[in-house]
Amino acid sequence: MTKTFDLILGYDFDKWYGYGMKKPIITDTSSKTNSHTILCGMSGSGKSYATNILFAKICKNDSQGTVYFSDFKQDDQFAYLRECPRYYPYTRSIEALEIVYGILHKRQSGEDSSRDQVTLIWDEYIANILAIQNTDKKKADEVMRKVSEILMLGRSLAVRLIISCQRPDAAAFPSGSRLNYGVVIIVGAPNRSIYEMLIPKEYIDEVNDRKFTVGEGVVLLQGSQLEFVKIPIVRDADKMQQICINALTK
Repeated sequence: MTKTFDLILGYDFDKWYGYGMKKPIITDTSSKTNSHTILCGMSGSGKSYATNILFAKICKNDSQGTVYFSDFKQDDQFAYLRECPRYYPYTRSIEALEIVYGILHKRQSGEDSSRDQVTLIWDEYIANILAIQNTDKKKADEVMRKVSEILMLGRSLAVRLIISCQRPDAAAFPSGSRLNYGVVIIVGAPNRSIYEMLIPKEYIDEVNDRKFTVGEGVVLLQGSQLEFVKIPIVRDADKMQQICINALTK
């Protein structure tokens, strides 16, 4: 029987500001559902902070899983991870993809029968793809093909992709693969062009006149459940970071 891992993404934006209530927005991150995640937001939106929180919550939720972290930009927000063995910065970011892709195929072939969750968190994915395209278009195409394959096959094999980027431009998601995310999170000031890339048209107007600031925004679950989220400030940042360090070290 597949375990259910309910994860709190944040709190209901309208309840938070309208009634002072902390109503959690919850998603199942087990392999029962599509928990591939894309997290978007322009500079200053709180995207990196949200990535840190999501990372820690996933690790705390599923202590048996294995996590890999690709940090193309080497953002200072993730400097505390730099000594971890499964942290892959800058030019090494693709190494993590190759490892996770290899696990996917071992499971698909039956060589690996385990189903503990394997997660690749990839910060600044779009910038990474664009950088590769500038030097080796064939290699970039191969990277994107492997990402698409993980998105299509990963759920049933317990291999998950969590991507963070500013704008999810179609050029980095061939064959419509950016629509294969079960969890879509867009933080920061409303940007209709980003919404149009990831959210069905009939839901965009529901954003209405909400004014999102840092760490606030839109969540779309399984392509049909639209939520407005407030990501709270973590009171114990050291504890959060230690959870992430442990996850990339064990």
